[in-house]
Amino acid sequence: MNQGGGAPEASTRPSLEQRIQTAKAEIARRLRYVRQHHPEGPFTLAGLAERAGVSKRTLSHAESADGSNLTLETLLKVSYSLGISRDAYFLDEQVFHQVNEELETLRVLRTQRVEGVALRTASHGSPGTGHAPPVDRLSGLLQEILASAAKAQNELRDLPAPPGPPASNDDRR
Repeated sequence: MNQGGGAPEASTRPSLEQRIQTAKAEIARRLRYVRQHHPEGPFTLAGLAERAGVSKRTLSHAESADGSNLTLETLLKVSYSLGISRDAYFLDEQVFHQVNEELETLRVLRTQRVEGVALRTASHGSPGTGHAPPVDRLSGLLQEILASAAKAQNELRDLPAPPGPPASNDDRR
């Protein structure tokens, strides 16, 4: 029994090999996801490989379940080529979800033809204060604005056309 507060007993944790395989499978899943769901995509393997400056074969192997030939250099090249500046994107599930939310917001903004957004704030949130970080607040605000705009657009479509005077022969001259 481990009473010293050290590492858990080997029988209760996965082996190093299992952890490596699990990490490779998760990274491969994230690579496939971003390739298919990026706002500028979806990308083919060849298209993303060219954009990232890696070979199609390297990217294909990185996306495979065994993750052979997977290097940090490949991951950083892919994330950089897609405009993802958070290096932990492929390694940390929380960062993966946060960046995907930001990318989805960007995609929605583009479909709504929004060309610019300005955020002005007097104070910044910080951990432990109960305030959301500025990026989370911005993302939430933008999602609310976009939802309201989409609702308004749908309601405007449902309105009958305003009555206008019938066209007469005098108006055509």
